Amino acid sequence: MHTRIKEIATALAPRLIEIRRHLHSHPELSGQEQQTAAYVAGVLSSCGLRVQEAIGKVGVIGELKGQNSGASNHRLLAIRTDMDALPIQERTGLEFASRFNGVMHACGHDVHTTVGLGTAMVLSQLGELLPGDVRFLFQPAEEIAQGAEWMVQDGAMDQVSAILSLHVFPSIPAGKIGIRYGALTAAADDLEITILGESGHGARPHEAVDAIWIASQVITSLQQAISRTQNPLRPMVLTIGKITGGRAPNVIADQVQLLGTVRSLHPETSATLPTWVEQIVSSVCATYGATYQLDYRRGVPSVQNDKTLTHLLESAAQEMWGNQSIQMIQEPSLGAEDFAVYLNHAPGSMFRLGVGYPDQRNYPLHHPQFEVNESAILTGVATMANAIWKYWEN
Repeated sequence: MHTRIKEIATALAPRLIEIRRHLHSHPELSGQEQQTAAYVAGVLSSCGLRVQEAIGKVGVIGELKGQNSGASNHRLLAIRTDMDALPIQERTGLEFASRFNGVMHACGHDVHTTVGLGTAMVLSQLGELLPGDVRFLFQPAEEIAQGAEWMVQDGAMDQVSAILSLHVFPSIPAGKIGIRYGALTAAADDLEITILGESGHGARPHEAVDAIWIASQVITSLQQAISRTQNPLRPMVLTIGKITGGRAPNVIADQVQLLGTVRSLHPETSATLPTWVEQIVSSVCATYGATYQLDYRRGVPSVQNDKTLTHLLESAAQEMWGNQSIQMIQEPSLGAEDFAVYLNHAPGSMFRLGVGYPDQRNYPLHHPQFEVNESAILTGVATMANAIWKYWEN
């Protein structure tokens, strides 16, 4: 069957590139993907899928029925792709560059959507041969880490037995599939700390409680404590990305706000971080006579790839493209991915789709000159379609 899948995908490749270029030139920001969703729904409907729109606000679901639909051993496999772009001014110089000022597909979600559509197009041509039911999730708002939860709340994961996904990776050459067992991405939480001191004259700091100086001690203590209180074999990163405070050069600041992010790979570490942060902040503030307000907001959890489903993706790519197509990913990323939200409801796995060029600079994700080698689209579609087919063999 993998030969037939490759034949269909190869025949569709020119059309898939057209789809990708249309999506790339018409990017939409998180939660605003109305035109993208309408386009996706139209393509799915033309392939005979049952389509539901306005799922997860502006998301789309397409369902393809297989032979065992309704059977007692029925399993439902979900495929997730994301649709949103970023608030970045494109500087690629492409003929099909973004038509919208300050908005760009700089993270490859145009490719993700194309691979999802292409996979549905391939499987729809297999007709009654498809062994089981497949649900395609086209998700909005991944970049703000909210879309997956919106989709789940609207029933996108109801009755789902397993879920697969992908993400482009410019450091992996096109034609290769990146495979990672276990932790793929980090849990990402948001941190807001307000240090409350007492204002005073800049010439008499001993009569005040300097919130700026205390805030600097909080930042230093948090960073130093990582190396002595956290397990070095379970990495975590705390970054304060914004500091706001002070009223005038000669006035001791009475209030400083710190905004940051906390990333971790292991669920056990993640569970302890709110208490760990508060203990340090509380201790520093008490030492120097300040008070504080702490808002630690849980974000998305870590993507933990299921072993069986990861092996499924690896074997599907090997069968389709050969052993040389596999690139094992040795280290996880401390970036975040809200695909993890779906894994609270069913096991799943995400692979990295290589989109790098062999003979030119490959700009990173979220860069205004980020571009992909479009030959990777065929690799992604055929790999995903073959993985879906092989899922029913297990």
